[in-house]
Amino acid sequence: MLMDTRQLAAFCAVVERRSFSQAAEQLGVTQPAVSLQIRSLEKRLGLQLLDRSGRRVQPTEAGQRLYRSAQRLLALEQQLLAELGEEAGGELSGRLEIGASTGPGGTVLPTLLCEFQQRHPGVHVALSVSDTQRVVEQVARRELELGVVGAARRHRGVVFEPFFHDEVVLAVPHGHRFAGRTVTLDELKEEPLVLMQDGAGVRQVIDEELRAAGVRPRDLDVRLELGLQESARSAVLAGYGVTFISRSAIDADVAAGTVATARVDGLEPSREIWLVRSGGRAETRVAQAFVEFARDRLS
Repeated sequence: MLMDTRQLAAFCAVVERRSFSQAAEQLGVTQPAVSLQIRSLEKRLGLQLLDRSGRRVQPTEAGQRLYRSAQRLLALEQQLLAELGEEAGGELSGRLEIGASTGPGGTVLPTLLCEFQQRHPGVHVALSVSDTQRVVEQVARRELELGVVGAARRHRGVVFEPFFHDEVVLAVPHGHRFAGRTVTLDELKEEPLVLMQDGAGVRQVIDEELRAAGVRPRDLDVRLELGLQESARSAVLAGYGVTFISRSAIDADVAAGTVATARVDGLEPSREIWLVRSGGRAETRVAQAFVEFARDRLS
């Protein structure tokens, strides 16, 4: 029995999105077209593959077995097409859908993507910025081809790879008494401190470093807790306190002389930034080229 990969793609999209309408939107076709593909597949196999009785569509036991095998078959098809495209050579073209958490999505990644697109004018780049969990889930559902996040949170649908190392520093206003120094924890306790919100990647790193040094955030003079790196940066620029932040987020400010950095004795905060790929997806030539370009630039 020959398998129609269009039917399998429609089936996998419905399973992943738990919705005929969202699957149709993902595939760029109408909902009736998706329904017809699924009915044809069920008739061809003589099996009910989806349970449509609840509020959300769920795969039956037979549907779950088919889904696992269909993913592998579709991945092989994508890989074959990608290899044929590579053999054809020529200028890169197409669309790169990539997501990032707020840290790398607001600092390093935009510049990399701009440089990559300038080198390959035929490529259209679309970057979406949200929290780490959402980026990971979108990559797993194949709504995004790649993700770049500040934490590797386990998810069976994706693979995490180290992408680049991110140093965290203490940012202080221009002319501050801490500028260019290594200060003690006791000195830090006396200084108005701006922290990012609980759950942010940099905040998690700092909390762990302080805990290892026997200090709790409430032992410090925390005046403000702000959501994003950009918010904390703005507070430092305006002179409202000091903050721990990714060095890449303030490189331009340091170069301009509007912000300075300091180190805290006993703290060595840093974190790994992770590349997120779909576990069963053959990447396009554009995605492969961007990863190679980024790794070369970041090295």
